[in-house]
Amino acid sequence: MRILFKKILPIALALASGYTFSNAQTRVILLGTGTPVPSDERSGAGLAVISGGEAYLFDAGGGMVQRAIEAWRTLNAEELYPTNIKHLFISHLHSDHTLDYSELAATFWWRRTERLNAYGPVGLQAMTDGYYAMQSTDIALRTGGNQPVNDPTLYLVNVNEIAEDGVIFDNGSVTVEAFSVNHGSIKPAYGYKIVTPDKSIVYSGDTAYSERLIEKSTGVDLLIHEVISEEGWKALPALWQAYHRSAHTLTSELAKIANQAQPEMLVLTHILHYGAPIETAKSEIEALYDGKVILGNDLDEF
Repeated sequence: MRILFKKILPIALALASGYTFSNAQTRVILLGTGTPVPSDERSGAGLAVISGGEAYLFDAGGGMVQRAIEAWRTLNAEELYPTNIKHLFISHLHSDHTLDYSELAATFWWRRTERLNAYGPVGLQAMTDGYYAMQSTDIALRTGGNQPVNDPTLYLVNVNEIAEDGVIFDNGSVTVEAFSVNHGSIKPAYGYKIVTPDKSIVYSGDTAYSERLIEKSTGVDLLIHEVISEEGWKALPALWQAYHRSAHTLTSELAKIANQAQPEMLVLTHILHYGAPIETAKSEIEALYDGKVILGNDLDEF
């Protein structure tokens, strides 16, 4: 399914600001809507925001890189070819949000023209150093033999560990703001607010109910938020109920968030539902919130 989000930036304003029609309109593509629960239909967490000819990726769960390549091929998203991706933002260091970090860094790095820039919580540098160690033999083989390599240092990643909440990226056209969210015992964990010339987007990362997120999401064009079906949650053992209640957002809580924030569109991702049909996540919210709700699937575009 491909969902076309209405264009907010007028053509005249786009042209006046130096954008062409093709790159003035921000594209938002879901690269992974899954969870730690294995799935052959949903990759691990991943989101792409494309603006001004650049891709900005948020999270890198398992399978995200293949989804990016698929989007490059089927959605004409040249910016998502792995060597063209320059910016990755990690919400937190759980495996289902990071397994494809090394995949993205390693894929065709010898054809890169610029290093990958990675932003995320404290601990991201140690994770990156682990990637270097894991791939040390491969790196030595590629740089020490007769393989053509653009620059033997381009396997390295520019790591930016987030010191505090606030704007962590601003190139004069796109800004990315990190804000702390409550993901249970996982600290720090961040949500991100992305503002482009024509869209405002909030990506929740993994979080329980968050007043801070409501503040950042109020009136945005897209709120892309994790969720757990209440029907599925109620059938879990008590220990798992307690864990999920502390770390994730129940459908009734997300409806409360949406009713206060009033986003133009609410997109559900990282959809935990267990024994309940996945569609319950959407129907439970719609019973309490009358705004636009989309049950996200990999490669949906807005």
